[in-house]
Amino acid sequence: MSLLTRWPREHLCLSEVERQHAVQAVERAFAPTVKSLQVDIGLQDLFEEIYVPLAAWLVARQRGLNKPLVIGINGAQGAGKSTLFNLLEVILEEGFGLRVIGFSIDDLYKTRAERERLAQEVHPLMETRGVPGTHDVELGIELLDSLINAGSDTLTKIPVFDKSIDDRCPPTVWQEWVGPVDVIVFEGWCVGALPQSSEALSTPVNSLEAEEDPSGVWRRYVNQQLNGPYQSLFSRLDLLLMLKVPSMQAVYEWRALQEQKLVERVKYIYDTQQPTAHLRIMNPDEIKRFIAHYERLTRAMLEELPGRADVCLYLNENHKIRQINVNASGCSMVLDRQQG
Repeated sequence: MSLLTRWPREHLCLSEVERQHAVQAVERAFAPTVKSLQVDIGLQDLFEEIYVPLAAWLVARQRGLNKPLVIGINGAQGAGKSTLFNLLEVILEEGFGLRVIGFSIDDLYKTRAERERLAQEVHPLMETRGVPGTHDVELGIELLDSLINAGSDTLTKIPVFDKSIDDRCPPTVWQEWVGPVDVIVFEGWCVGALPQSSEALSTPVNSLEAEEDPSGVWRRYVNQQLNGPYQSLFSRLDLLLMLKVPSMQAVYEWRALQEQKLVERVKYIYDTQQPTAHLRIMNPDEIKRFIAHYERLTRAMLEELPGRADVCLYLNENHKIRQINVNASGCSMVLDRQQG
């Protein structure tokens, strides 16, 4: 697999020895997976040229703090946020010996009952999960603060949301983390987003807004939530990474792929003779309507966030990284001084 780009050399951090050690450790960790696939998917090049240098850049910043490094990952539906986190988690743990915990803004969705109440009190569109206002922001702040200030015996419980039933799972299955952490990753489609101006809200961006929110009540409420509680949540971030999708069309196509995976999951449950009637699978028309809820803020982020994120990974139509922009300062104090 040929690479379309590489991590910028002027932003290489740590020594070449440390980076190579990390590459080797990560290759060992992924060896069983690569062997089971029985195909060369170019992981070594990706590790050496993109993901390990990115992780080293993050490690350099973590070493300069006296607290956990909190990283936000922003990206539209289907961009690969969870995959990026999983790769960074393995590299930071296996390659650099750090303790890493991560969760998604999706895990903070309010329960279906809470969203149904919002639909009655604010606007019917608030029943659909996703936009600012449909997350339990206070819980997210509590989670981040608990992890940031954790002592050796601190127990942090992270909620789990099941999209197949469109509801939060019971606390008995929530993720548990005990003790301190070095790196916290918080990923989500609107992580780090800024509110829009009143002028921008006046014109509908799609038929959903024009037909179901003609007076703008829904989008103004969403914007107010983003301007208030969500900024308090995002203020906990030390760094923001963005996976920039090539277009809104790609969002539709990639979100459809996610739904197909859910269909396959349902088929597996069906094959094991478990009930599936409670599961909520969207057809293409339903996916299009679902994405329309996200379109306004997604378009705004695609326009302004690449220049503000600390690192922006530009994706092409085939989901490959075609360009990397680092907007934060370089690693002048920790650059590999053995190079050129």
